Amino acid sequence: MGACGAGALYMFQASLDSDITRLPDAIPTLEADRPPPEVGVGENWLLVGTDSRSETATTGKDAGNSLWRPGQQRTDTIMLVHLSEAHNRVYVVSIPRDSWVTIPGKGKAKINAAFSWGGPALLIRTVEKLTGVRIDHYAAIDFQGFASVVDTVGGVHVDIAETVRDPYNSVTWQAGRQHLNGEKALLFVRQRANLPGGDFDRIKRQQALLKSIADKVLTAETLANPVKVNDLLRTAARSLSVDEGVTAGLLRSRLIDMADLASLDYLTMPVKGTGTESKQSVVYLDMPQVRALSAAIRDDQADVYVSQTDSGNEVETVR
Repeated sequence: MGACGAGALYMFQASLDSDITRLPDAIPTLEADRPPPEVGVGENWLLVGTDSRSETATTGKDAGNSLWRPGQQRTDTIMLVHLSEAHNRVYVVSIPRDSWVTIPGKGKAKINAAFSWGGPALLIRTVEKLTGVRIDHYAAIDFQGFASVVDTVGGVHVDIAETVRDPYNSVTWQAGRQHLNGEKALLFVRQRANLPGGDFDRIKRQQALLKSIADKVLTAETLANPVKVNDLLRTAARSLSVDEGVTAGLLRSRLIDMADLASLDYLTMPVKGTGTESKQSVVYLDMPQVRALSAAIRDDQADVYVSQTDSGNEVETVR
């Protein structure tokens, strides 16, 4: 890269850095309460989606309302994302929002209550207590920001197994391949009614959307095009709220890493069943399997766990 090119890249990344919204208290600061840092076992992100139904953005540069107001907001989507040390494998593990877990300092509750009670830091502590996996970075996006990302990549395709009606939004999804812009993508991932698996099918819809975005982004046509890369990075920077350690350079590096991706696997945290606690519908996790999956992530051996348990989600076609 010549001096002019290097200078332009520096100026763009400086501009991009100014667009990033960082949350100073997102990562817990008390090391005694956290799994110890380890070297050579990859990188772990906690990706959170919020559905505040706010008229203005709650994440990113254009946020008009606070991402977290004590006792008022819960997380709609919680994903533990593991990037292997070789940067050639990614594992996306969705944690059901109704998972009945121990929240530090609060006792047993649904996992999404952790965000409501203590924001990103308490949610991270809760996930770390559940899994023993140290979270390196945190990123939150509300559904408005998610729609912006979908539109930036030119919309996405999803394959629907059978025609289904969403009575709350008066939408009928026809069986077969559907092209979704940002607005339709939101309707697609928000649906709960009439899905046979309830929130478990909703998780697969979320993962199918994420896969479709990744399929579009992780192509030579996109990654070899500086304009497209910059547009995507700009949208991500303006839509996300992240921890203080996330820089424009880190976002660019992780995106370029994806060019050599060997696998991108989607999983749901192992579940034992569902039930009721204090009149709340909850999800009980299969703790022996949770511990096995978590140990595999900690040791950067998630590929072994997936191959041995055949636990990956099929998200090519969803309900």
